Amino acid sequence: MNRLSLHDMHSELHGSFMTMKEAEVVADYGDATAEHAALRGAVGVLDLSCRGRVCLTGADRVKFLHGQVTNDVQRLRVGAGCYAALVNAKGRMQGDLNIYCLPDELLLDFEPGYTAAIVDRLERFIITDEVQVVDAAPHYGLLSVQGPQATEAINQLGLSWPLPSQALSYSGVLDATMGQLYLMNHARTGSKGYDLFVPTAALGAVFDKLVAAAKSLDGRACGWRALEAARIEAGIPRFGQDMDEGTLPPEAGLESRAISYSKGCYIGQEVIARIRTYGQVARALRRLIIPADLNPLPAPGDKLLADGKEVGHLTSVIPGLGLGYVRKEHYAPAMQLILQTAAREVTVEVALLPR
Repeated sequence: MNRLSLHDMHSELHGSFMTMKEAEVVADYGDATAEHAALRGAVGVLDLSCRGRVCLTGADRVKFLHGQVTNDVQRLRVGAGCYAALVNAKGRMQGDLNIYCLPDELLLDFEPGYTAAIVDRLERFIITDEVQVVDAAPHYGLLSVQGPQATEAINQLGLSWPLPSQALSYSGVLDATMGQLYLMNHARTGSKGYDLFVPTAALGAVFDKLVAAAKSLDGRACGWRALEAARIEAGIPRFGQDMDEGTLPPEAGLESRAISYSKGCYIGQEVIARIRTYGQVARALRRLIIPADLNPLPAPGDKLLADGKEVGHLTSVIPGLGLGYVRKEHYAPAMQLILQTAAREVTVEVALLPR
């Protein structure tokens, strides 16, 4: 297991831990319900150093990555970023990436536990290109500040950087004490939010300052469970949970955020373009309105039925709400389906993902 560098600091805050694909994450700090409330109503600070961080360097880095992912990397200028899917020749996902254009490198941020797989995928296609793939995780940690008061918490750091205003844009500052920091505009819960890439040596000091800032705004340190609940409420799919190696990006509703249909060729492009040309996918990710008092809670993988036949399955769930795939004949809003859990069968309602 890859242990968090701030493990002891989280322990002092009464943090409990869990593992995501061999990466240690903070599950909660003793009250996941209050942490979720902070994310929704005030501000929460999260240590997301469990996530993968890889840099591409070399003169051909932009051209190379442009040919690997679903979004338009060549249009990015320094200070900008985009979200993209990494797919194979059959259009099936191998990961999803937040891509940032730094002055001399491209920074990729992705789900915990996928560093080896993504590095292997990229390096297999480096033939004559001048590109190097570097694991940035030993050098930089990732902190995230999410919620309506996120801007106010960031401002309390007292650093002289302009706050990035566009989604996935960023600004950087070279601090005499903490080194080079990067601040990304990234709302992970559908509200306001920022990610901070911080040199490992300064990670504890920045986390401590952010938690103090959050507390002054009625917020707190938050763990993975609270983040997952807020993510599901916002209808944001997560690779490894709602998307996997069998998923086509359009099935997960990623077209508007992750796919450029004008960028030209990339691996898997023909399959994804064909889906657009010939119509709807056979299934799509949908929100599912579940009885709020259902106990025990349904589980990912539980089947969705229509007229006694399986038409989909659940992927993520919190009380009253889930995400899941539904076949196109049954995924229109307000359609009623039967959710088959280990304990019982209940009626659920189909709803669109928020845009």
